[in-house]
Amino acid sequence: MKVADFLSREEVQRFTERSDLRAGAIVAWNWALIALIFVGVQLWTNPLTLLLALILLGGRQMGLAVLMHEAGHKTLFRSQRLNVIVGQWFCAYPILSDSEVYGASHREHHRMAGTRDDPDLPNYQEYPVSRDRLARKLRRDLTGQTGFKLLRGFISGGGGSIMMRAGEKSPVLQGTVANLGLFLALTLAGAPELFLLWIGAYLITYPLIARIRQIAEHANVPDLFDVDPRLNTRTTIPRWYERLVFCPNEVNFHVEHHFLASVPCYRLGALHRCLRDKGFYRGYEHTIAHGYRDVLKRALGTGPAMEASAG
Repeated sequence: MKVADFLSREEVQRFTERSDLRAGAIVAWNWALIALIFVGVQLWTNPLTLLLALILLGGRQMGLAVLMHEAGHKTLFRSQRLNVIVGQWFCAYPILSDSEVYGASHREHHRMAGTRDDPDLPNYQEYPVSRDRLARKLRRDLTGQTGFKLLRGFISGGGGSIMMRAGEKSPVLQGTVANLGLFLALTLAGAPELFLLWIGAYLITYPLIARIRQIAEHANVPDLFDVDPRLNTRTTIPRWYERLVFCPNEVNFHVEHHFLASVPCYRLGALHRCLRDKGFYRGYEHTIAHGYRDVLKRALGTGPAMEASAG
């Protein structure tokens, strides 16, 4: 399968076009949502809003991770200087990651996807798993065990944060400065205690969301060791509320991302619709999940992908 089999040169150029204006707007929108979450808790502080804030902030931290991922691919902004500066200080460092280090290793995942040399295989090769085993994984996330383990890796400087592999150098100083900046902003707004919600989300809901995202993208796909992204990768069509948490910034269109990694996240939806209309998924419908309940069913080996394989 080649890109030219489905897209003309003009279409490739249109879908891979980068926009500093659109990129800046999407970064600003993510931070505006973070601010709104904090404002909502400050105005209506009760157990329900605190719980909702933990969930939504975890989703926004995933949103920053997606934008960091885009900057690591050099596809977020047209300006490479902005990819580095904004990608680091407004996307990566606040979630204790490094877009340059992450991008270098992540591009290796793209190069090796569909082979046994894929460096990200440990994240999803074991699936499907039993219901009890998946429950234990999710319980470790929800009790903060995963988050604290990753935080220790960051503090030690040896990597191991959610978006970086163990052994990759952690941006300890820059991550600390970026989070101190957020704490200072909340202090100036008269609500320094809200920073605890940011920490809580990073330790609890963000790891959970990141795990479910990994499951959605590559776990128990039709053929993990076929280089065709329609077989080794999955796209998820989410419900509107799932976009707020599990798949911010179009990260759910993962087959499309592996098909043409130079497409910015803000054009992946359009690429998906174009490929769908051209018959790209004809005969490969099982590589599309419909919502994250479907994703988790497939992680257990009980979803449509297993049924299609068995047939």
